[in-house]
Order: sequence, then C-alpha cells, then structure tokens
Amino acid sequence: MRLIVCALLCVLLQGCVASIVSNVTNAPMKAVSKTLDVLTTSQSESDEKRGRELRKHEEALGKLSRKRAKENKRCADGDRGACKKAADLSDQIEREKARAR
Repeated sequence: MRLIVCALLCVLLQGCVASIVSNVTNAPMKAVSKTLDVLTTSQSESDEKRGRELRKHEEALGKLSRKRAKENKRCADGDRGACKKAADLSDQIEREKARAR
C-alpha cells in the first residue's frame, strides 16, 4: 500500500517540481524584461505624449483667439482698452505659434 502511495506521489509531484524549477529559472529574465519595459519609452507612448502636447497647444491657441475676437468686438464698439488687449493677445498668439515650431 505504501509503495503504491509513494509511486503515485512521485508521479504527481514531478509536475509541481518541474513547475517550480521553471519559475525559479525564468524569474531573473522576467525581472530584467520588466525593468527594461519600465525604463524605455515605446514609439506609441512617445506619439501619445506628442499628441497630448499638440492638443494642449491648440487649445491654448483657440482660447487666445476667442479672447482676441471678443476684445476686437469690444474695440469695434469704441473701447480703447479692448483694442490694446486685442493687440496684446495677437502678440501672445504669435509667440505661442513660434513656440510650437
């Protein structure tokens, strides 16, 4: 009876032992690949970052343009201060466009 149980356990435990040995030998490789993945930036991540920057830049330009249009309208109604603000906003827009290049 003991012999049958021992033989059965040996057969069943071989898979467990092989699995443990496999995990132990592959652990350093997994750690190195994980570290490299964390330390490097993929092309798609770089593209996503650039896309976010461009959207933020375009949002800033749109916001400045809307403010300038509002000030131009007030300027056309005779507000001298609004004319100066519109000119300042135009300068800001030009600087923002130059910064993006």
